[in-house]
Amino acid sequence: MKHLVFAVMSLLIAVSPVSANEVLRLSDPVESDPVSETFGASLEASLPRLSLRELIDGAESNLGQNVLIETKVGKVCQRKGCFFMAMDGSLAIRVSFRDYGFFVPTDSGGKMVMLSGELIERELTEEQAAHFGADMGGVKAALAAGKVYEIVADSVRIPI
Repeated sequence: MKHLVFAVMSLLIAVSPVSANEVLRLSDPVESDPVSETFGASLEASLPRLSLRELIDGAESNLGQNVLIETKVGKVCQRKGCFFMAMDGSLAIRVSFRDYGFFVPTDSGGKMVMLSGELIERELTEEQAAHFGADMGGVKAALAAGKVYEIVADSVRIPI
């Protein structure tokens, strides 16, 4: 019996390699309809709606506030989908997920998403910046060490 279990495990490992082009979906959507999937919690549509530019331009007064933002996804963490870079022209900001509680599909880059979340300020170390850049395939833009703003999202709605 031990040999059979080992043989089955070896077969599973042999036929399921992780490809660089493989899309990872480590979380199931909490809601879906014919045009979108929502990850995390249900999207709270009653929150104040801001553009990414408005959020950052008013960062001091927006810190800690829950808001609704429509933004383009730049790069997504390719290891798990545990964060992405939100983009508005040349403006980029990292979006993580509340309590590391959900992930987005790794092929979400380039899509316009709606998210609800909170702007936070944190100190990013050199090691964290390098780690985040590696997780996105070597991207270094908007990942410099020092004081940074980030969005901690509770919900992300992604078009299908």
